Amino acid sequence: MRDWRETQPVSMSAAVSDDHEVIVVGGGQAGLAIGYFLAEQGRDFVILDAAAEPAAAWRGRWDSLKLFTPARYSSLPGLSFPGDPDGYPSRDDVAAYLGEYARRFALPVELRSRVTAVRQAAGRYLVDLEDRSYTAAQVVVATGPFQVPFVPPIARGLDHELVQLHSTEYRAPEDVPDGRVLVVGGGNTGFQIAEELSASREVHLAIGSRQKPLRQRILGRDLFWYLDKTGLIRKSTNTRIGRRLEGKDTLIGSSPHALRRRYGVELHPRAVAAAGRTIGFSDGSELDVDAVIWATGFRHDHSWVDVPVFDEQGRVVHRRGVTSSPGLYFLGLSWQHTRGSALIGFVGEDAKHIADTINTFQRPAPAPARTEPAPIA
Repeated sequence: MRDWRETQPVSMSAAVSDDHEVIVVGGGQAGLAIGYFLAEQGRDFVILDAAAEPAAAWRGRWDSLKLFTPARYSSLPGLSFPGDPDGYPSRDDVAAYLGEYARRFALPVELRSRVTAVRQAAGRYLVDLEDRSYTAAQVVVATGPFQVPFVPPIARGLDHELVQLHSTEYRAPEDVPDGRVLVVGGGNTGFQIAEELSASREVHLAIGSRQKPLRQRILGRDLFWYLDKTGLIRKSTNTRIGRRLEGKDTLIGSSPHALRRRYGVELHPRAVAAAGRTIGFSDGSELDVDAVIWATGFRHDHSWVDVPVFDEQGRVVHRRGVTSSPGLYFLGLSWQHTRGSALIGFVGEDAKHIADTINTFQRPAPAPARTEPAPIA
């Protein structure tokens, strides 16, 4: 029997028209989820993705990455994640699953199709690519929460010969020279990379803010079993509990204490200065390093969406992904509606909501043309 993980990417179907009912920008988990529901509706749509192969964003993460959601909570609509439902899928498992998903449902994904602008034109949306343009009545921006890697400005003060990698550039310990390594960033990514490097390097971790650690398994059950059964994973930002959860960053399956005790990682407060090969911390201490890994997250970049649906800080103004501009939607944002909005196993719920909105969409009728009164005889 063929191993589903060995499935090779195939050429996705290309659009045969430059005008569609719906254009989806982004072919990752969010774009594929909305594509599933649009296909169910029989919509004329296309999914545009800048990458050269399906699930490229996942294939570009570090080699040992594993989800902190079990396979049973990592499925898109219509296709269960294969394998042990209580196992934690690897990077390659997720990439293969997404590629198989697009093929299984024959989703019209156009690869190598980088969108450079979305703007309104003549009552529709004009979607510009590097070499062509499309028009559509409705557009779904499904580029996800991880867009532009963020590196703090202090990095510019470090020696140009010092190895510096953002977490998106890190693949394996072999990428990092021997010696003292500083990982900057106290989220799940920073902790996972620090843990991996500790087997072969002297590792230090700078934590900007304390996050609440949560055990991966409690009384034999995974954390997400409890979040699902109690409904916490689906508490929206419109509820008091949802708003409280939104303001709390969490570490899953690790803690500063465990990282120090089990793996010998030295902990430091926020990194606030850098010069040469020396990093300064908020408590006044300093550390000489041989390499730095910036696990400092991402920033949104929707500058290419030339439609007035953003606040003064550039954040999308929406209600569960539906904007004030008729026919323009966003999908896959962090806390778009719930804690699960940006997670592979739960993004389908927001996708279904947007697909239902698309199904009932009626573009406002244009104002009647003004005619000059006939001359009086």
